[in-house]
Amino acid sequence: MELQENDGEEGSSYPSQQLVDKGIGDGSSSKSLGGFRTMPFIFATEIGERFSYIGFHSNLITYLTQQLNLPLVSASNIITNFNGTTNFTPLIGALIADSFAGNFWTLIVGILIFQLGMISVTTTAVVKSLHPPPCPSQVDCKQPSVTQMGSLYFSLFLIACGLGGIRPCVVTFAADQLDMKKKPGSPREDKSSGWNLFNWYYIMDGLARLAAFTVVVYVQDNIGWGWGLGLPTIAMAVSIGIFFFGSPWYNRVKPKGSPMIRLAQVIVAAVKKRTFDVPNNSELLYRNDELDAAISVHGRLLHTSQFKWLDKAATVKPGELSNGNPPNPWKLATVHRVEELKAFIRILPIWAASILLVMATSHNHSFLIQQGRTMDRHLWSSFQIPPASLSVFSIFTLVIGLIAYERLFVPIIKHFTGNPSGLTALQRLGVGLCFHVLQTAVSALVEIKRKAVAAEYGLLDHPEATIPMTVFWLVPQLSLQGVAEVFTNVGQLEFMYEQAPESMKSIAVGLNWIGSSVGDYLGSTLVLLVHKYSGEEHNWLPDRNLNRGRLDYYYWLISAIQVGNLVYFSICAASFTSNPAAKAAEEDGDRTRDEQLVTHLA
Repeated sequence: MELQENDGEEGSSYPSQQLVDKGIGDGSSSKSLGGFRTMPFIFATEIGERFSYIGFHSNLITYLTQQLNLPLVSASNIITNFNGTTNFTPLIGALIADSFAGNFWTLIVGILIFQLGMISVTTTAVVKSLHPPPCPSQVDCKQPSVTQMGSLYFSLFLIACGLGGIRPCVVTFAADQLDMKKKPGSPREDKSSGWNLFNWYYIMDGLARLAAFTVVVYVQDNIGWGWGLGLPTIAMAVSIGIFFFGSPWYNRVKPKGSPMIRLAQVIVAAVKKRTFDVPNNSELLYRNDELDAAISVHGRLLHTSQFKWLDKAATVKPGELSNGNPPNPWKLATVHRVEELKAFIRILPIWAASILLVMATSHNHSFLIQQGRTMDRHLWSSFQIPPASLSVFSIFTLVIGLIAYERLFVPIIKHFTGNPSGLTALQRLGVGLCFHVLQTAVSALVEIKRKAVAAEYGLLDHPEATIPMTVFWLVPQLSLQGVAEVFTNVGQLEFMYEQAPESMKSIAVGLNWIGSSVGDYLGSTLVLLVHKYSGEEHNWLPDRNLNRGRLDYYYWLISAIQVGNLVYFSICAASFTSNPAAKAAEEDGDRTRDEQLVTHLA
């Protein structure tokens, strides 16, 4: 999103304290707060949260099916519904952060609640009365009681609430320290932030996940669930201590009021003036630099002709500004606030593409674990790869891919695209969606091979038996998933952050998680429908014996869904327009605009 810079404009008046708080002014705090030195403390929180959450979540399907004795489809849907909830709460956290609490305090509350949730879920594994007795045969097992399920749900609720405060605020709080919207060559330019912050974010995320999928999952499968869940809980406690240690150096940007209320005010003002004509000259629309100072520190949004009906909100009625006081925002909005709403509307179609992507892939991890459990997982005679650790291949590909993308791919491709970043965020998303289609198609082919080997050795009716087929057959689809995430994960986050107005950055990140939430719930619905209507004799997704299922049909189905999603995304991306490039307004331009408005009102 491109802005009209405020720097050096005589007509722009900002409270000096606000600029000091942002670390942009000449105050001493700009020299003592923020900067790259705060990144280790902030990313420690991200690493701790991801290590703890993935360590708990990665093998959750095993915990639910083998420790709580739940059927496969029920357990998979509990996980996906939990994922949906954890992806919904970040929007609430983002609203709280942007409206009144700020990123710092929202993050503090979030990590503390998350820690309580981890302690609670560890307790369910340690205390025998909180889970049913073991059932190694997985036949006629005792189901968990209402109390035991209630303890589990309470733990999941605390974790979801904690993530609501962490997820939308970590990356935006880190961006606050680096002042990512500063002008190149400015005194506060931080050379350390030249490498894409979002790449760093996902590299840290990937390293934490890699450790969780190896160390924690091994402990869970070979030592026990007490230590298997206790280790992530301890790690989160350590990361909280590190985060608090760095608090004296954090640049705490003050919240700028509820962005959702401002969007509602624009809509209401436009509806109230629905009978008024918008002036042909956009310079006659209402502007107030002082009123918008707190939400346009890095520059005002320029007027665009798209969604012209909303310009009615900034249309000035005769006599509306006669008393010299700021107008009622529910009756008259500034151009900047109208453009905030327009910018928000523009990103929604692209955002919607992420919903179908998550819906199509939401259950892949659960089914992958069940596939891997039936295959030969030996690295050598005395060591087997835990099924939940198979995702290390996609994570390893993701981490290596992010580094290779920035250091190898971008320097080459930028000579062809003319873009210093190599690809735009939308192009990066499109490439990632293509890889996702390829990944699910390969998954279907591998499942066909797995079942053929099981049939060849007469193991279709022996779900507990090991099929003589190495688990490394799953590596190609996992590697393709990692490559796809190099493009989609970073591209989506970068697009949402760049195109969102500056006062709505946390909302944009929260909206990203909401897309995942909706996708997870739709994914659960899809699995339930497939399980219900694919028949009993040859059910695509059976509860107990995957060898007799039709998981390959399910993979072909989601491949088709992703092809449709790719077509939809391509259409939206081709028609997407961001704000046009802007140059700093000259003093006489501002004066001319004011004179035009006075003449119009007269």
